Amino acid sequence: MSDVAAIEQLVTKYNALRQEIKKVIVGQDDVVEQVLLSIFSGGHALLIGVPGLAKTLLVHTVAEALGLQFKRIQFTPDLMPSDILGSEILDQNREFKFIKGPIFSNIILADEINRTPPKTQAALLEAMQERVVTVAGHRYTLDSPYFVLATQNPIEQEGTYPLPEAQLDRFMFAINLEYPSFSEEVEVVKTTTGGESQSVNALFSGDEILGYQKLIRKIPVADNVIEYAVTLVGKTRPKSQAAPEIVKNYIDWGAGPRASQNLILGAKANAALNGKFSPDIEDVQKVAIGILRHRLIKNYKAEAEGLTIEQIVTSLY
Repeated sequence: MSDVAAIEQLVTKYNALRQEIKKVIVGQDDVVEQVLLSIFSGGHALLIGVPGLAKTLLVHTVAEALGLQFKRIQFTPDLMPSDILGSEILDQNREFKFIKGPIFSNIILADEINRTPPKTQAALLEAMQERVVTVAGHRYTLDSPYFVLATQNPIEQEGTYPLPEAQLDRFMFAINLEYPSFSEEVEVVKTTTGGESQSVNALFSGDEILGYQKLIRKIPVADNVIEYAVTLVGKTRPKSQAAPEIVKNYIDWGAGPRASQNLILGAKANAALNGKFSPDIEDVQKVAIGILRHRLIKNYKAEAEGLTIEQIVTSLY
């Protein structure tokens, strides 16, 4: 199949996938779109929202519709790295045998990732970046495709461990979930309190997703689009000459080169899923807020004046 035909097929399957997810998830269209962009780009996503907004259900439904293995890890203050990665035990022959932990799956839901100490958070880092796990000196390769979709509750900060910048940078998207509208909430209540339950059909396989990820990486990008993405990220750095006044006044730290890479990958995925054969500047802008939101650190002046990261990023276009 030619690349053009493959992208056309991807658009058809992507639209069918969105409809399949809508059977269970009411509204949250932008959130679903960003999660799928992250998956088809081969990145990880951080879902930030108050309890009860169906974060876990969303990830579970996406995994089912993509035909991928799914495991959920509930992060708690007493969780140890071996609880995630697995550990070696002595079997009946007095030999060490490795028992795989829940990290060995295609989609990992890291629920309330900021509730566990840094030692356990760090256990995810190698898996997220290199798709391997090292236990007792042995390296184990994780299944492909592999995604970490982590959730974070923005309300409770007592007894939590904020994610270090290095780990936040590993997430391609930070996705904010908002409360549903009145009509959406009515629909949620109707569907969840009735007797029928919707079943989700698997429309993809792991190999298909890997094939589409390779296809998206092959998409050509014009130099001016790459330069726009790199310039946009450069503007977020307060010590850069390109930084506008709003960044110099309100931002302590800007985004690193991984943001530029993710902007182009996300733009390629957005273009492909909408049937375009090359991304343009609008595609970069479409993914910019989700990709830059968790990479910029505001200073106290921005907090005091109620300025949001989204407003700062939008002013840089």
